[in-house]
Amino acid sequence: MTSYCSICWEDDRIRLLDQRRLPQEERYWEITDYREVIEAIRTLAIRGAPAIGVAAAMGAALGALALHAETPPEFQAKFAAICREIAAARPTAVNLFWALERMENVARDHAAEPPAAVQALLVAEAKRILKEDGTVNLRLAHAGQEVIDEGAQLLTHCNTGALATGGGWGTALGVMRAAWEAGRRFSVWVDETRPLLQGARLTTWELGKIGIPYTLIPDGAAAALMAQNRVSLIMVGADRIARNGDTANKIGTYSLAVLARHHGIPFYVAAPLSTFDFTLTAGSQIPVEERAADEVTAFRGQPTAPPGAPALNLAFDVTPHELISGIITEHGIARPPYTTSLKHIRHQEIARHA
Repeated sequence: MTSYCSICWEDDRIRLLDQRRLPQEERYWEITDYREVIEAIRTLAIRGAPAIGVAAAMGAALGALALHAETPPEFQAKFAAICREIAAARPTAVNLFWALERMENVARDHAAEPPAAVQALLVAEAKRILKEDGTVNLRLAHAGQEVIDEGAQLLTHCNTGALATGGGWGTALGVMRAAWEAGRRFSVWVDETRPLLQGARLTTWELGKIGIPYTLIPDGAAAALMAQNRVSLIMVGADRIARNGDTANKIGTYSLAVLARHHGIPFYVAAPLSTFDFTLTAGSQIPVEERAADEVTAFRGQPTAPPGAPALNLAFDVTPHELISGIITEHGIARPPYTTSLKHIRHQEIARHA
């Protein structure tokens, strides 16, 4: 396990590693109000689809603990309103809605019980979601590490390590860690990931702690490296995956997938089943978040463009399934055709919980 955690539950409060301050400062935010969880998600103090899901569940539990309701129906109504508030924090990462649905199901299943009893059950469910996240991502990491060969030159985008999850492994970065701990030696090109530099600030920080050699590059350098045969594998995470395998991830991912296809480089996505949205038939149905323009025109309060410069800040893009070599999950690696392989993996998950 890592020596840090992105989020944990302690004494009916949330302890959250503020990722906005990394790598310069490792500071934890003690959260006692669910509205602070919403702020943390919106401002990217916590980010990464699995971690957002854990945060949402814990935020819902925190909100439930603060409710003063004399009757079960009153509690149910107030708790549903809290979940709606949290759900509005960010639109793309489906883990947010998946976790809140689990919390709401617990509340509804015990709707006739006293509020105090339901509060305890909701805290227990949030803790369970955190624990499951660690277990699932460990399984995912070991399922995917077979695709990393000795001497590989990997390229990754954004951040997919323990910081992006509730557990101590991560998704794509967890796969790299599993391969490294299995004895394979390789190196990683890290896209800086503009405009908020999650690769430069976070992925390098995590790879350094694990001990995997890396080199930070500007996002625009990826094509040149591929042309020079200096990239043998690309591995990224995901924020939402449609039923056909179309994948939403940090802006710039689609570009890498197109480049990978042109240069004949395998392109893998690593994500747990909680990141899949089987209600969507294709990636065109995935809502793509547009964030504030000042994230592009300035960095940490310092202007990088002329005053008033117009800017478009799409936080994600969608990679078509035909550009993806495989999708690594806790149930193994899904490969084309994804409508068949993902259906099989989904049935495995349903059978496991039956």
